[in-house]
Amino acid sequence: MVGRIRSLGLIGIHGYTVACECSLAPGLPSFDVVGLPDAAVKESRERVRAAARSMNLAFPRQRIVINLAPADTRKNGTIYDLPILLGILSASGEFPEMPDDCAFFGELSLSGELRRANGALPMALAAEKAGIRRLFVPADCAGEAAYAENVEVYPAESVDDILRHFDKYSDFEITPVAPRAIVRSEEYPICLSDVRGQSFCKRALEIAAAGGHNILMTGTPGSGKSMMAKRMPSIMPDMTRTECIEATEIYSVAGLTSREKPIITERPFRAPHHTISLAALSGGSAVPRPGEISLSHNGVLFLDELPEFPGIILEGLRAPLEDGTVTVARAAASVTYPCRFVLVAAMNPCKCGWHGHKSGKCTCSPEAVRRYRERLSGPLLDRIDMFVEVESLEWKDMESRPVSETSAVVRERVNAARQLQQARFAGSPAECNGQATSVQVEEFCALDEKSRDLMKRAFTRFNLTARSHDKILRVARTIADLAGSAEIQYEHLAESLQYRSGMEEIS
Repeated sequence: MVGRIRSLGLIGIHGYTVACECSLAPGLPSFDVVGLPDAAVKESRERVRAAARSMNLAFPRQRIVINLAPADTRKNGTIYDLPILLGILSASGEFPEMPDDCAFFGELSLSGELRRANGALPMALAAEKAGIRRLFVPADCAGEAAYAENVEVYPAESVDDILRHFDKYSDFEITPVAPRAIVRSEEYPICLSDVRGQSFCKRALEIAAAGGHNILMTGTPGSGKSMMAKRMPSIMPDMTRTECIEATEIYSVAGLTSREKPIITERPFRAPHHTISLAALSGGSAVPRPGEISLSHNGVLFLDELPEFPGIILEGLRAPLEDGTVTVARAAASVTYPCRFVLVAAMNPCKCGWHGHKSGKCTCSPEAVRRYRERLSGPLLDRIDMFVEVESLEWKDMESRPVSETSAVVRERVNAARQLQQARFAGSPAECNGQATSVQVEEFCALDEKSRDLMKRAFTRFNLTARSHDKILRVARTIADLAGSAEIQYEHLAESLQYRSGMEEIS
């Protein structure tokens, strides 16, 4: 006899349906799992046996063959424990045959309890697309799966809950989780008003947040670069439902969601140390998993002390910055992860950090300064939209306490500018000016005669490339959006060029 239970699996951050087929045949007792299972799936045999024994279930002493279809796709993880056990019980007549609109996944403990599964939301979304309407999952990840629409999510604490739910002689029923609405946080623990002075840099961060532009801050130690970077998420536009779901899918697969926080509603902020490996940054391991650049998708990736990162790490950022995706190829699989983030980088002007400071404390020779800055390649710098020099604070800035704009006030302007951009790029993959294609730049960033003359002179003076030319126009378009202007004015382009001139000091 053959029992069949529908389940789900993961490839990257996307779910797909899996059929767990169980065959019971006469012969010496054995238990085989086929369908390209990894080690964790193969070990499910022992977990299933122990769980059945703990719950006093009649476990068949026959030749058991489990097939996880499609058989040509590698199966990973422990999520197939529950469907394997139910498939065996179905084949032996101890569990009713399940309709196609019902699916199960979850890891078993040795006592029959269900443990949390990574990737609950992407699997629930895949279930929705496949026409599955009832999804039975471990209680710990039911809240996360409930953000999928048109799917009833049933939280189970143990296998016994599921058996009693489908027992026609039992009055016990599992109550489905109510559909979840995304509630976005309005408060941040830190605020831009905490930063004293630095009005020029604050303005640059506002522009970067509004248009999704990459920014590099250069300044001496203690000038406030890291402090301002950490406040960048507090002024970025509110996340849309689609952005929340995308970010949660990545964090769920990486095992970074929890019962208490099942959904990502705030812009991610990732700040890896410069000793990070390429695999940890881009994604990797034997079974591909998201790296830091994917965990910062729809948020901020902050790289402090940028020249201290190894060259292979910095050059590995070039393609993701351009494409918004990263492909991780391993023997087990090749997976593409999204990674559209705002890069906020910071660096000192030299190795000792004091080059150009009026204190004269710099001990670096001109050659040492040049070598330090040459750690950043031209192609990488060309992918950064804005360059800002962060000045050291004066005593008057430290002593005075002027009323400064809060992050909430700045975020209102950023939200208004981003709404204009979403309407402008409706129907295209771009969601903000920083993601606009060259064709869209030509269409939406037209200049008048006076502005074209300024752009021509800047192109020659700064030795601009076609990419940097478009980046200047994208930043100018964002400045115009913040000003509520339908067209890019001369002053908007002039301000945009200020944020490009800083590249001369670095390159």
